[in-house]
Amino acid sequence: MQSVSSERFASVTGSPFLAGAHSRYFCTKSPASLHQCRRRQAPLLRAEQGAVTTDETAVSGIEKSGNSFSALKDIEAIQEILPHRFPFLLLDRVVEYVPQKYAVGYKNVTANDNFFTGHFPERKIMPGVLQVEAMAQLGGIVMMDPEDQTAKKNFFFGGIDGCKFRRPVVPGDTLMMRVELTKFNPRFGIAKMSAKAYIGKALCCEAELTLVMGK
Repeated sequence: MQSVSSERFASVTGSPFLAGAHSRYFCTKSPASLHQCRRRQAPLLRAEQGAVTTDETAVSGIEKSGNSFSALKDIEAIQEILPHRFPFLLLDRVVEYVPQKYAVGYKNVTANDNFFTGHFPERKIMPGVLQVEAMAQLGGIVMMDPEDQTAKKNFFFGGIDGCKFRRPVVPGDTLMMRVELTKFNPRFGIAKMSAKAYIGKALCCEAELTLVMGK
């Protein structure tokens, strides 16, 4: 089976989150393919030596936290962690997760979502504040580390900075979100996060979020 680079896979799948990510590849035994596999293993080897960028380290961390990743990927597992319930649970699935580093998840937007009843009857558009709320809920997942007792507490919305909406979100869209922890002060329980949401490859919403640990 021919190896495929993560960048090429990202262009085929339309996911901006997979570009540059490390994955395991099945290869043929031809010299060229084996050379490609060795070359693509280099980021993982550098990650193990601690000599890589933050993104490469985070991606390699997915493999090291496989148990946590598998436990969080469906809606039932999400409900065991987040206190939100219908109609205000705005996260359907977590597809990537590294505790206290970053998470990638999505919300399927359908015509049956109750907020479309009044926003707007003639032209259904997902409210921008709910897009930000969905990213904040994913941010709550980021702070949940099963091995860290301080990360088992609830986090609440504390602030929004630099929020921008790039395009409308309508029924039929899949809101794909990535939230990354940029700063955490455990003494005061304040977490700063960079959040972005996409429809396909198009950026539709971005913001800097502040979450505060509840008592």
